[in-house]
Amino acid sequence: MKPLFRNSFLLLLLLIGTTSLSAQQTATINRLLKVEPRQYFADRDSAYLDPYYGLKKLIYGNRRFAENKSIKPRQTDADLKNNELGQKPFATIIGCADSRVPNEIIFDQGVGDLFITRTAGQVMAEASYGTIEYATAVLNTRLIVVLGHESCGAVQAAMKLPENPPGHVVTLINAIKPASLYAKKVGGDDKETLDLAVRRNVIEQVNELRGLEPVLSRQFDRGEVLIVGAVYNLHTGAVEFIEETITSLPKFQEGLTADSEK
Repeated sequence: MKPLFRNSFLLLLLLIGTTSLSAQQTATINRLLKVEPRQYFADRDSAYLDPYYGLKKLIYGNRRFAENKSIKPRQTDADLKNNELGQKPFATIIGCADSRVPNEIIFDQGVGDLFITRTAGQVMAEASYGTIEYATAVLNTRLIVVLGHESCGAVQAAMKLPENPPGHVVTLINAIKPASLYAKKVGGDDKETLDLAVRRNVIEQVNELRGLEPVLSRQFDRGEVLIVGAVYNLHTGAVEFIEETITSLPKFQEGLTADSEK
């Protein structure tokens, strides 16, 4: 291969790779949220006031991380020590306890930006519910993201349905079992089935929170709190928000209803 052709070919591969990382959200999500190509920053204060803008801030932050352009905002020793007066996180992340998914790093956010609760398979119970409600009722955090991830061990365990899981692991398996059965019914090879189960588990957890009385269901129905789902790719570092959890948000549902009535 001639040097000039080889260099052009390598440049093309680089551009393709960069584009694939930047285009993790669907065209529909980009249009609804007005996500701009080659944009990497969104204002923090606006993200706190407007949860739809907060989604863009998470998308742009993850774009920086996935493309090795992280700025690591508000992560100095001084930032860690100067928060004694309180916190105003703009988003709550319900994530998996997997050590490969550090939320502030993959979204390139700083101290005080994210309110996080993590369990294996992001399975929730009463303590999790109270934690999430605290963020919305006391901290006025208006954006909730359920974040699953590729190759989730808890979901894998639910797929295998072991006969005698140790201790309280059975509670995790039982919580994820509906997503596991759904994926098996759809079928596919092992990876496809696991990926579908991970995604389905996130969707069911989003629906669980949207229907949770008395706090979250009413706030979500009034459009005061957004509850959406996403999946993190361990290989690329990209977070893909699940389209159906975005298009079903009250603001966009109202828009669809208005369009249909014209």
